[in-house]
Amino acid sequence: MSAAGRQEAGAPSGRRVADWFDGRLGTHTLGRKYLRKVFPDHWSFLLGEICLYSFVILILTGVYLTLFFHPSMNEVTYQGSYVPLNGIRMSEAYASTLDISFDVRGGLLIRQIHHWAALIFIAGMLMHMMRHFFTGSFRRPREVNWLFGWTLLLLGLFEGLFGYSLPDDLLSGTGMRFVDGAILSVPIVGTYLSFFVFGGEFPGHDIIARFYSLHILVIPGIMAALVVAHLILVVYHKHTQFPGPGRTERNVVGAPFMPVYLAKAGGFFFLVFGVITLISAIATINPVWSYGPYRADQVSTGAQPDWYLGFAEGLVRIMPGWEITLAGHTLVLGVLIPIVVFPLLLVLIGVYPFVESWITGDRREHHLLDRPRNRPVRTAIGAAWISLYLVLLAGGGNDIVATRFHLSINTVTWAVRIAVLVVPVAVFAATRRICLALQRRDRELVLHGRETGVIKRLPHGEYVELHRPLSPAELHTLTQHEQPRPLEPGPAEDANGVPRPDGRVPRLRARLSRALYGDDSQIPKPTAEEYREAHRPGEPQPGEPRPGERPAGERLIGAPSAVERRAGGAEPPHS
Repeated sequence: MSAAGRQEAGAPSGRRVADWFDGRLGTHTLGRKYLRKVFPDHWSFLLGEICLYSFVILILTGVYLTLFFHPSMNEVTYQGSYVPLNGIRMSEAYASTLDISFDVRGGLLIRQIHHWAALIFIAGMLMHMMRHFFTGSFRRPREVNWLFGWTLLLLGLFEGLFGYSLPDDLLSGTGMRFVDGAILSVPIVGTYLSFFVFGGEFPGHDIIARFYSLHILVIPGIMAALVVAHLILVVYHKHTQFPGPGRTERNVVGAPFMPVYLAKAGGFFFLVFGVITLISAIATINPVWSYGPYRADQVSTGAQPDWYLGFAEGLVRIMPGWEITLAGHTLVLGVLIPIVVFPLLLVLIGVYPFVESWITGDRREHHLLDRPRNRPVRTAIGAAWISLYLVLLAGGGNDIVATRFHLSINTVTWAVRIAVLVVPVAVFAATRRICLALQRRDRELVLHGRETGVIKRLPHGEYVELHRPLSPAELHTLTQHEQPRPLEPGPAEDANGVPRPDGRVPRLRARLSRALYGDDSQIPKPTAEEYREAHRPGEPQPGEPRPGERPAGERLIGAPSAVERRAGGAEPPHS
């Protein structure tokens, strides 16, 4: 044996295994490059990790449940541990769900964990996506990743619907009746689609088996692929970060993946798993034994979908029962319009990055996040969308609201109808004004500093409050952002005098650009000249009379003295 061979044979087993993989997969080069990759640290980044860990929990618990669930609609007579339902005819799907809940060791807890993880997964995705929306992280080069996340959210909605329907209890069957009505409202082909989906007249005999295949195989496979692609693009594009000292578009300030971020991520996974398990152990969700098996001639009292589809049902509940006959076909507009509006609400958020890019003409790469207050219109659009979502969610429970508060259901329905038109507009206006007010506050902080609570009496008897100048780090955070100017409409003719065929498009873009970045949509941040003027050395204390001037007659609050300014070490903001 050669010296190299003897040396290799005497090496530790872990090193030999690492050398074996490195010689075949190049793991050393990849590890050296990516294990030291820097990740910034901010609490809002945990939202994405909650989504990822909830998805992992769903996979683990879902595999366990598939070992005992029978996705069949064949009728059996139940003889199990839950005595109140003994002797009742039901589907195998419902009977196996009862067996999982009462006869399989740990089955009920796993069912609870699976259902709660699904709710938290979709809630985390929605919050994670809105965090990206409000901070502008969807801009180039992350448009594709934004679409991946949006697709994951859309698939998650339908994945939850399919899983919710598998037990074949009375509550989920009522939801399937809602789905059947939505399919039937599709003009011309609605009846054919319903017959195909349900395998015959509703409820058919195939729907559980078909939903089961979609729920455990097709959609999870697509979602897993999208999650992997999403994470790869996060690593490839590098992580976004909030503005601050030392943070630019060309670097990332944070901790390395190995060992700091990996240890924190591992601990957070067990924390998420523990919290979901605790919630599942003490808060019952979807007690299918209380509803009984599904029967087409019965409807569960107070039937409500899971929260993420409540807004879709709200659209149907508040829509008037309009019907029209067109070319011999009856159009049930009371259902057709809501099922068209339902995806449009999601599409509006999905395509927004491309709409904003077209309006602004911004093709640059962005790795620093926006503070939501510095983009008032975008923030107001997101807040208005959330308010509309919540109003429709309340509309989906109009019967519950009416019974709990002893109101007329017609009153609740009309209140929701009016709120759908009024609340988003009011939220948009209020959010925009709040953002502008916060911008004014930032401007005052930069120019005059922060209130100290120290009151000083001037020689002529006036009292003023001293202000402490901001630190360089605070000044950088408040002034580093760009304030784009709105686009100007181009000439109607080109340089050769030929009329532009797309003359309307530039004018439309210019109007939309003024709405985003016009003078009434942002407060000008202080320039370096304004800052130097406000902090000019040798200036008298605010309220102190200049030589030859009479004392001011009103109370003034201003900046500190030159000595206090020099002690604060403030720097002028970016011009």
